[in-house]
Amino acid sequence: MSFDPRTPMAQPHDAHRARQRRDRALAIGLSVLVVVGLVGFGSYMVLTKSEASEQKQAAPAADDKAPSDDEAPSDGQAPADGPIEGLRTWDAKKLTRNHVTGTVAYPMKPPVGGDHNPVWMNCDGEVYKKAIPDVNAVHALEHGSVWVTYTDRAPAADVAKLAERVGRTPYSLMSPYEGQAGTIMLTAWGNQVTVDGADDPRVDRFFSKFVQGPQTPEPGATCTGGLGAS
Repeated sequence: MSFDPRTPMAQPHDAHRARQRRDRALAIGLSVLVVVGLVGFGSYMVLTKSEASEQKQAAPAADDKAPSDDEAPSDGQAPADGPIEGLRTWDAKKLTRNHVTGTVAYPMKPPVGGDHNPVWMNCDGEVYKKAIPDVNAVHALEHGSVWVTYTDRAPAADVAKLAERVGRTPYSLMSPYEGQAGTIMLTAWGNQVTVDGADDPRVDRFFSKFVQGPQTPEPGATCTGGLGAS
């Protein structure tokens, strides 16, 4: 038996190394595919959750929806800052504010503004049992107070309830006023309304809007230290 020394014989360990390289390459390839798959799945889940979160924020639950202006409150009561039916207003620029010592012929009763006495009527929740001077009451209106007036036709229960309301409200005053058009009237600087009684919802609205409201010529001016009951 003879062999050509120029023809090399395959070595077992060379074949083993070749298989190891193939196996390693295959393992690396599989690992890369797994990693790529996990990254892609993770990105998909993140995007899905992000889109769901954005949709939830863009479409809040029905319970969180703010009621429209046409919807009534759940208790069925009108809002305190709603419109005041029958409210009469005067141009504030035409209501003069000069201090005078004599009487003033006001064109409306009770007056809603105009020239007035240098001394204001105390209006820190004051309830006057007798009529008060117009010229001093108008000065109280200038300080941002609400003036409640009534005639002898007003029911005693309404007068008592309104007096209780005024008594606990700074920048308000109340007095009888004969000769006014309505039985019960509320007046602020440049604004006036006639109400049906103490429980009329316009009472709350008027107080809410005009006690130290935007109509006030001298906001923050004191309501004490002026003229009181004689």
